[in-house]
Amino acid sequence: MVKVITYGTYDMLHRGHIRLLERAKALGDYLIVGVTSDDFDRSRGKINVQQSLPERLEAVRATSIADEVIVEEYAGQKIDDIRRYGVDVFTVGSDWKGHFDYLEKWCKVVYLDRTEGISSTDLRTAANKLRLGLVGDVSYIYKVLEQSRYVNGIEVVGVRTRDADALPQQMRELPCVTEDLGELLGQVDAVAVVANPSEHYGIIEQALAAGKHVLCESPLVLSRGEYVELRSRAQENECLLVDAMKTAYSMAYSRLLLLVQSGRIGRVVSVDATCTSLRPADFSDRAAMERNQNSMCEWGPTGMLPVFQILGTGFTEKRIITLFADEASCYDSFTKIDFAYPGATASVKVGKGAKSEGSLVVTGTEGYAYVPAPWWKTDYFELRFEDQSRNRRYFYQLDGEGIRYELVTFLRSIMSGGSGSYIEPAVSEAIVGVMEDFHAGTDVRVIR
Repeated sequence: MVKVITYGTYDMLHRGHIRLLERAKALGDYLIVGVTSDDFDRSRGKINVQQSLPERLEAVRATSIADEVIVEEYAGQKIDDIRRYGVDVFTVGSDWKGHFDYLEKWCKVVYLDRTEGISSTDLRTAANKLRLGLVGDVSYIYKVLEQSRYVNGIEVVGVRTRDADALPQQMRELPCVTEDLGELLGQVDAVAVVANPSEHYGIIEQALAAGKHVLCESPLVLSRGEYVELRSRAQENECLLVDAMKTAYSMAYSRLLLLVQSGRIGRVVSVDATCTSLRPADFSDRAAMERNQNSMCEWGPTGMLPVFQILGTGFTEKRIITLFADEASCYDSFTKIDFAYPGATASVKVGKGAKSEGSLVVTGTEGYAYVPAPWWKTDYFELRFEDQSRNRRYFYQLDGEGIRYELVTFLRSIMSGGSGSYIEPAVSEAIVGVMEDFHAGTDVRVIR
């Protein structure tokens, strides 16, 4: 009996897939089909898969072409499967020609021509077309533009800017480049906003009034009242209002949360997060300094994210100690926030005028989680225990700092009616609340 094996994602199974499977089956007597897992697809940069692994497995089984369906979960598995199942022929589409020649050491390798004129990528793009506009800080929205190219179905069509001369050439060539937010909103289905938080409310309010979905960098706004009002308006207008923090969408961070919440390190008694960067304001230019984000606005939401997602938002006490850069401003160069919970504590340190180890440590009654600097865009973390033989290291690929994963979730939620965010509304509101208290001086001690 000649055994044949092939692999694929098989997202939105179409006649091209079926034809390829039929031709693979014709190469032998017994066909094994490997369907790639979600995690493995993501590690290969294939992040816009529309169907879950169970759905894709069932779709392949339903063709009745495969004699056996397995899951592909890791790099190097093809060699293991060929040896384990006694495979005689490995086959895959001709777009991979030459890539798997190394497998000829174990079996025959055949590249099959694909069916012309149809692909899952084309189907995803046609079904999910979102016109996106960019608003805010040029350096960051340029990153969004670059990462959007990896997401099938998102087309960046314009940008709102007050300084078109500062735009990179690629952004100047967009169909709509304007200083008028209303003009941009007339051209798009949604906007991604990365501006000074003091501008967020006005931008979001205008976008929601125009019926546009909003992906906005955290903090969404700087007062609880504004947050509650905008969330209500988004619901009334059937729009998504998504708190954008790319850290929340990274695979390593998501897995860390799951392991900690499952009790792997026991009961959590402390969360300590540090986020700093040496980018102090230029106090010789007061106008530029006012436009610049202070330490709390730039780093506070990121630092508070794991605290509120692990310990919740029901803290009983908080204390903020801040070092202002000069006596004439509210620009903090370094700020420390302490939270007290029933049976637990947390500490967040943020700074743009001071530098520290940007790590995240989650302390438990049985062990602890350690995420090295810069923890907010890590692809690696450790669980450590008293018995060091139990220590484990976890590695996950991170592409585009998490921005492309954020965009994929935003797109899927618009198309499916989901929430659009990995950040719970209660967490967003708690972050906004702390930001409001900081700027109002509530629970704040200032040191000079």
